[in-house]
Amino acid sequence: MAPFMAIRKEKLEKFQKELMAKRETMAEGLRLATAELINDESVYTDSVDQAAAEIDKSFNLQMKNRERDVLWQIDEALKRIEDGSYGTCDRCSEAISEGRIEAFPFTTLCIDCKAELESEEHRFPGRVH
Repeated sequence: MAPFMAIRKEKLEKFQKELMAKRETMAEGLRLATAELINDESVYTDSVDQAAAEIDKSFNLQMKNRERDVLWQIDEALKRIEDGSYGTCDRCSEAISEGRIEAFPFTTLCIDCKAELESEEHRFPGRVH
């Protein structure tokens, strides 16, 4: 039996459609950017230009890694919609407010647990997961 769903079916379908659209847009952008990075055969005779290009490439790779992380979070949110656990806090099992879900549709924590976790991370950097 699926856990109690605090989100109305219409809202849940809206969130699912938005997540799927965002996922598709991000995935396509990543595919294009990855192909561009792979096919980049720029040759620089100036070592300063080469260094600047390498820094740009490194920055772009970091951004793409963050986007991959967001894609993973979206996929996880879509799985939670399917299994009926979407909108339930992973930490306290209470319902996550619709306002928080509107702002962060792939959130896994209610605002209170998120604030508590951030407070713990601030007090004990690197030790809280």
